[in-house]
Amino acid sequence: MANVNLTIGMITREAARILTNSLKLAGWVNTDYDDQFAQTGAKIGSVVNVRMPVKYLLRRGQALQPQATVETSVPVAIQYQTGVDLQFSSAELVLDIDDYSKRYIAPAMATVINDVDYQVGQLYKDVYNAVGTPGVVPNSNLTYMQAGALLDKTATPRDGERHMVLGEDMMPPLVNANQAIFNDPAKISKQYRTAMFGADTLGWDTWSMDQNVPRHTVGPLGGAPVVGAANQSGSSLAVTGFAAAAAPRLNRGDVFTIGSGATSVFGVNPQSRQSTGALQQFVVTADTASDGAGAAVIPISPAIITAGPYQTVAASPASGATINVLGAAGATGPVGLGFHRDAFTLVMVDLEKPQGVWMADRVSDKQLGISVRIVKAYDIQTDSQPARLDILWGVKTVRPEMAVRVHS
Repeated sequence: MANVNLTIGMITREAARILTNSLKLAGWVNTDYDDQFAQTGAKIGSVVNVRMPVKYLLRRGQALQPQATVETSVPVAIQYQTGVDLQFSSAELVLDIDDYSKRYIAPAMATVINDVDYQVGQLYKDVYNAVGTPGVVPNSNLTYMQAGALLDKTATPRDGERHMVLGEDMMPPLVNANQAIFNDPAKISKQYRTAMFGADTLGWDTWSMDQNVPRHTVGPLGGAPVVGAANQSGSSLAVTGFAAAAAPRLNRGDVFTIGSGATSVFGVNPQSRQSTGALQQFVVTADTASDGAGAAVIPISPAIITAGPYQTVAASPASGATINVLGAAGATGPVGLGFHRDAFTLVMVDLEKPQGVWMADRVSDKQLGISVRIVKAYDIQTDSQPARLDILWGVKTVRPEMAVRVHS
């Protein structure tokens, strides 16, 4: 095929294609952004409220029991404008699009993609369901099946949209542990060649490896914290019993359960509101320090709600119930993420195509949830053709109950 002069439109479409096909963590999350975002002139800080499903309580019997409809929403902010700045020359623009993509567009988009994936990975700090042990690499199928079971307990659908993303050190032990298991020979052969788990394995619809899988370090802890008072509810928990000195105790993203035996705080099925018989896990939503007496107020998710359509626990914690943190103080390791696509959302906004420049083009695909803009100018002073590639975007945890962390 003869080379032709590449147009800004061809380059923009190729950049969008690479972005769409190369995202790992971000590639599996919900990108069905609201029409409110598809507007010229959106800026960093723009916010849209994503409406959440309404929940109701079941009526038994014939008697009418009207109940209020309570609608909730989650605000998604446009947080980032990121991009790469390029220089075009006339000679480079005569390349075949495949050559040009390989030499220039793909490396530029790799920088953008890495940042998007990294920020999506950081949403793990919003997720309270967790399996594994910080600092210990899991090598058993059971860990990943337990991760799926946690999503089952929160009524996460099995509809082909459950995805597992692991770090580079997490995949090899799992593949190695499955070498001798009887299975589809073609699937085992592929795992042997690629050292990657394939689709539809252990209850997960897809498996991916991503170097941007986050790492978590458990807080310093200290002492033996317990619930400070009975009948607490809401998004914070007052505790006592940390070591008697004002100091950092918990890091944002630490996970804990409350109680044991008779003082256990169990989760509930979100549809039936019946106890799951499993300890409800909570995530610390901000770094937490104790005071001089060893007391602290821990901000938590989910909120402690003991009744109603949004109930989260079978009962409020008892005074003196133990706070059981997942992992030893200071333990660190990568955190894989298993999730349904609706757990998180990624929004890319249509940037304005500016006037008074040589060329400007934008590719927006609402179905894919992407928007990429390239603006090209001509600098008469230096006889150069600078260009900038931009995306404007935000990420948000929308339904944390539909995700699970796999600690390693």
